[in-house]
Amino acid sequence: MAGASLLALLDDIATILDDVAVMTKVAAKKTAGVLGDDLALNAQQVAGVRAERELPVVWAVAIGSLKNKLILVPAALAISAFAPWTVLPLLMLGGLYLCFEGVEKLAHKWLHAADDAAEHDNNLAAMADETLDLAAFEADKIKGAIRTDFVLSAEIIVIALGTVADKPFSSQLVVLAGIGLLMTVGVYGLVAGIVKLDDVGAWLLTKPAAAAKAVGRVLLLAAPKLMKLLTIVGTAAMFMVGGSILVHGLPPVHHFIEHAASGAGALGWLVSLPLEMAVGVVAGGLALRVMQIVSKVRGKNGEH
Repeated sequence: MAGASLLALLDDIATILDDVAVMTKVAAKKTAGVLGDDLALNAQQVAGVRAERELPVVWAVAIGSLKNKLILVPAALAISAFAPWTVLPLLMLGGLYLCFEGVEKLAHKWLHAADDAAEHDNNLAAMADETLDLAAFEADKIKGAIRTDFVLSAEIIVIALGTVADKPFSSQLVVLAGIGLLMTVGVYGLVAGIVKLDDVGAWLLTKPAAAAKAVGRVLLLAAPKLMKLLTIVGTAAMFMVGGSILVHGLPPVHHFIEHAASGAGALGWLVSLPLEMAVGVVAGGLALRVMQIVSKVRGKNGEH
């Protein structure tokens, strides 16, 4: 009997772990849409730091990211335990924020390209200034990156919580903690690799072998293009993930898109995905417009 009980216990543990693995995989897929933007933003945040200080800065931001998760994961678990009815509204807000951020990025790129170029030139000039306080400069970079990470981490944790909101507390804890750790290690490991690509390329150019020089040239050319690609993919992913969250939270819209996609059979996603992204773009545009109106009203009130 004892042996049978032990086997039954092991079977239960294996089943629980398998369920947790499946839930973690589902949560990871849903939060992956935030990662492209997370990577691009964090890589841009440490841009401008001198080469020998890039990895220490990335490490400092990664530690700050872990501290953010230590705040956000318990907060998410508390919400799920004591106010589970707020999970769906928070999920919808997270989806809307993703769409808003995506539209804001597009609007900023089209309307403020000159400002971005000027800011880039100012950063280069600051780095050339021998009187620059490097410790203060790095501290500002790190604080800014950690603030950015907090917002993105909150989005990731809320989306992950939405996938396990109806599961036992232990499963929620393992999935949220696992997602938080996985995303931190994955994102900042890749950020470290991205910011050092050009250094690796420059190092390979010093090698006598022709193959090493060729790889070095490819890396030097690829580094800035990779940053641009990450930004594009990250923005598209915001509308994909944010739009999907909003659609699933709006039954009439969800049923309409589901019906439209059903006619395409196995290729239904070619119909549903663009429609969900369109919902994300429209929702993000409306949110941006509302924020602009609120900002104008506040500005007028401030003048009085």
